Amino acid sequence: MATPQRKLHPLEGIVAVFALFFVLALTVGFAQAQTRKVVLRSASALVQDAQTGEIVFDKNSDAVVPIASITKLMSAMVILDRGLDLDQRIVLSRDDVDTLKGTRSRLRTGAALTRSELLLLALMASENRAAAALGRTYPGGTEAFVVSMNAKAEQLGMTDSRFVEPTGLSPANVSSARDLAKLVAAAHRYPLIREYSTTEKATVSAFGRRLHFRNTNGLVRSSQWEIGLSKTGYISEAGRGLVMRVRVASKDLIVVLLDSWGRYSRIGDANRIKRWLESSASLKRSS
Repeated sequence: MATPQRKLHPLEGIVAVFALFFVLALTVGFAQAQTRKVVLRSASALVQDAQTGEIVFDKNSDAVVPIASITKLMSAMVILDRGLDLDQRIVLSRDDVDTLKGTRSRLRTGAALTRSELLLLALMASENRAAAALGRTYPGGTEAFVVSMNAKAEQLGMTDSRFVEPTGLSPANVSSARDLAKLVAAAHRYPLIREYSTTEKATVSAFGRRLHFRNTNGLVRSSQWEIGLSKTGYISEAGRGLVMRVRVASKDLIVVLLDSWGRYSRIGDANRIKRWLESSASLKRSS
């Protein structure tokens, strides 16, 4: 004999409806909180899983903007791809002086440094004369160097990118956060770029004097960060930018921050992203 089904009391139905509403409200509220979980001052930003390609965070990543000295990652790859003698000494000339922005340099014209030292200073300290000298002494000169830069960009599928010179001082050097993620992924495959871009400080000799340089990304000196590649950039048209390959919350990630307003805002954005990722990972482990 079938057991008759018990009818719900009207109050039980009301309680069930309210319980369902409460659960839905919590779910929607959590989802909304997730969308507000990290607020950045950078106009464009991208966080990508370096292993899977999954986009973890995206903010205007398709915007094509000037990239300033992040350009130097491309310059470094072009130099290394050509297999030029890194021990060859290069004399800085007047042609290497910045006439676009009038930036100053402690590398005086007439100073002789190895190609390796120039590459180190370009990547670590974002030295513009070093990058200019690397382009000038490339086979065929700066013009051929720029052709190789754009050919490399095309090879990497960087369809939003265009380069006109090797330093990043020109606002005509443009890209998008999505393209720069491709640049970082490619540059990370070069051991020397990984090493030089994350070196904390270095000393070179010129005219018998020792010149000391520091990395333009202070995060490489922090014990809280595990950084495998780094490059900063700044000109007025680009704002402040930062790209990194990092390990956060047991994941290898590519971080791109562009047009960040405020002197320290790109560093603040990087730390906000790190805290958000670590917090999210902690929530997942505890759930």
